Amino acid sequence: MILKYLRDLRQFLILWSSQSVSTLGTAMINFALLIWAYERTGTATSLALPSILFCFIAGTIADKWNKKRIMLLSDALAACGTLTILILHLADALELWHLYGISFALSFMNAFQNPAQYVATSLLVPKQHYVRAGGLQSFSASAVTIIAPALGSAIFAVGGLKTVLVIDLAMFAVGFTILLLLIRIPNTDQTEDVKESFVRSCAAGIRFLREHSALLRIILFFAFINFIAKMGGYGMLPALILGRTNGDQTAFGIVAAASGFGSLIGAASVALLNPAKNRVRVIFIACGLSFLLGEFGMSLSKTLLMWVIPAFVSNVPMAFLNANLTAVMRTNIPIELQG
Repeated sequence: MILKYLRDLRQFLILWSSQSVSTLGTAMINFALLIWAYERTGTATSLALPSILFCFIAGTIADKWNKKRIMLLSDALAACGTLTILILHLADALELWHLYGISFALSFMNAFQNPAQYVATSLLVPKQHYVRAGGLQSFSASAVTIIAPALGSAIFAVGGLKTVLVIDLAMFAVGFTILLLLIRIPNTDQTEDVKESFVRSCAAGIRFLREHSALLRIILFFAFINFIAKMGGYGMLPALILGRTNGDQTAFGIVAAASGFGSLIGAASVALLNPAKNRVRVIFIACGLSFLLGEFGMSLSKTLLMWVIPAFVSNVPMAFLNANLTAVMRTNIPIELQG
């Protein structure tokens, strides 16, 4: 059975593992830059900027253009951003506004990278393995959440920001090379018909959602949930922990690792268990449990232990939510419109 899964998911597993390495490097950079900014300005707010302003346009383009090329270009420009930060840091000219400017550019590129990678996964994974693929992606994301704070802070303490940046570039090189040489992503019919007008492509996506109101409601609901989550727990967590612990990096790392362990347990469960028959029910139950156990618990606490427990417990159901939500979308939205 396991050998059959490996055969069915071979190309996806190569892509998943290589992108996980690259994602780890990016997460280490984000953590190191957060600490660097806090040490100099006392600001612990995340430096990442939302890419929602570009997503609709980028998703349409990702549907029309070659997915592999978009991913390669996005990765290359992300590496240029890291290289720019390294050069400015070595010249002792790095300022906080530089990071925001580069983050804006990277958010723009991520708006293209994410839908392209999403559709690429749909093309590489058989439909019966959608939930398991989602579980594996949640597993790697969780592992990154656990490893990146500890590894990033350790490397930052020993070698400084320069060393973290160099390691990130090396990890990028691994992921980029594997994607370029070893991954073959099939084209869709839409990929070949790139001459169709952009406006008509956008209209096709809007028309599809109007005709499938249940999917539209789910998308709008989770757009709102993600907005609240980013504005609240995820976006303010660094400020909450570092602000209440007088800049204790270890405490912040422990809470981040607890979140990752919770997601890791949940993701492993998703990958090993049989897919749920009623995916929508699982999605909304998991969403409710995650917010109830996490947001309320962490906001009312002032001690490390009472941050760690909600961080762990609330992230277990998140893996079930994400894996089943992506499976619902991939199953019910035509491949040429998934971006």
